[in-house]
Amino acid sequence: MKFAVSRTGTTQITLHGGSDTTACNEATATLADTLESLADEGPITDWEIEDAAVYEHPTAPFDPYTIALEFTVAVTVEADDADEATEVGATAIDEALGTAGVDSVSYTSSPAASTA
Repeated sequence: MKFAVSRTGTTQITLHGGSDTTACNEATATLADTLESLADEGPITDWEIEDAAVYEHPTAPFDPYTIALEFTVAVTVEADDADEATEVGATAIDEALGTAGVDSVSYTSSPAASTA
């Protein structure tokens, strides 16, 4: 049986930006490119960036911003039941994000499975 497994989390991206807005927009675009490539190449089937906010402002003129981004990703997996799908889907999400270099991921929800 096919299940869609989704998970919401946050990550941080550190980059140089001219202002809060520019830094948030650039971080959002960077994460969007990464998630889109995962959707194009496999296992991620759906994604959404829900929020971007400055996590840490620069302390000196040329220091970078750290932006916190909240996102949701989903994968489709084959499993016998929802419990197995949740486990397999969570692992697939972790591996996909890790392979893509999305660092410091902190999940804000447990994986949720629904029939696809």
